[in-house]
Amino acid sequence: MLRENIHMAFASMAGNKLRTLLSLLGIMIGVASVVTILNLGRSVSESISESFEVGGLDTVNIMPMGNARETMIFTEEFSYDIEREVMGIKEVLPTVSSYNHVRNGQEIVTSIQVQGVTSDYFASNALETEDGVFFSPAENINRRQVCIIGSELAEELFPEGNPVGKYISVFRRQAKSFLVIGVLKERDESLGSSYNNVLFMPYNTYTQRFRRTDQVGTYVVKVEDGYDATAVADDLERYLNQIAGEDYYRIFSPATIKEMSDNVMSTFSLFLAAIAAISLVVGGIGIMNIMLVSVVERTGEIGIRKALGATPKQIRSQFLVESVTLSISGGLIGLVIGTLLSLAAVRIAGWTLYISIGAVIVSLSFSLMIGMFFGWYPAAKAARLEPMEALQRD
Repeated sequence: MLRENIHMAFASMAGNKLRTLLSLLGIMIGVASVVTILNLGRSVSESISESFEVGGLDTVNIMPMGNARETMIFTEEFSYDIEREVMGIKEVLPTVSSYNHVRNGQEIVTSIQVQGVTSDYFASNALETEDGVFFSPAENINRRQVCIIGSELAEELFPEGNPVGKYISVFRRQAKSFLVIGVLKERDESLGSSYNNVLFMPYNTYTQRFRRTDQVGTYVVKVEDGYDATAVADDLERYLNQIAGEDYYRIFSPATIKEMSDNVMSTFSLFLAAIAAISLVVGGIGIMNIMLVSVVERTGEIGIRKALGATPKQIRSQFLVESVTLSISGGLIGLVIGTLLSLAAVRIAGWTLYISIGAVIVSLSFSLMIGMFFGWYPAAKAARLEPMEALQRD
């Protein structure tokens, strides 16, 4: 009986193509809108997550403010205090940085970020060399004038060959010569920042050559496996408030920002999807109107079937299946359209498309429920018709 009802539903749809298209339109638009919004929301969220993961979700950065010098706290030695006093910390890496001019003979590159880091910095940030090697702890201790440069900077300074083993000049107040011992592998950007255009030198070399203060620029805190980076950031904040005061530093936690970003994106996507879902209700009203017209047009058919022994339940099932078939068909077409729109949007934006399974399930479930809800009244009306009355009307 169900198969027969579905066959009759498709036959009715095929016999009234224009009316079928108009009745499907609202459902199609509603489902396509919901699917597109939720797919794009997930794709944006995943893209942001990937960007955070490149920078490291197990990292918390402590940045002393300019007025922190008066506290005399934020020195290289303070990194050991942080590691000792706060649970869940794997290591604390002090870094310093500034923007300088870099030159190779006549080739000058301006406003390059120059960072002074310890030898552990590269492994902690999963950095690799394309050519050459990283500097050693001994080279940091002995303040060797060696450096490692990003892939983009290497191409700008040495467009014709490998820079490893060659010298470049770094300008602050005066030029200082550094031996290039390594070139980093290209790395995706993280939160708008990139390692590809940075010059790294030993921390102690930097502080001796370019900096006249003991204050650290940034502490890169690595969180132990099994600890929540957001919770560690909160513990760090409490500890620093006790030691220095909240006016002398800022904390940047990718994990905390990612969590906030995910919450905002989820709420925003659901809000837009709820607005788009209104189209589904409008589509459901359209299906109900079409089904009521269909009942009137097929009054004679209903009378004949009842005269031949069809029960009110069978008549009701026939029209209810037709309504659900219309609604599900519109939902499936809308699902395809929404997916294609999502694919086009992410290609334009340069993201990766992530299909929201939740969007698929919710959209098709809503289509089914709308078909049943808005098809019930026309189906019940058809089931209540008396055979003689229906034949006389026809």
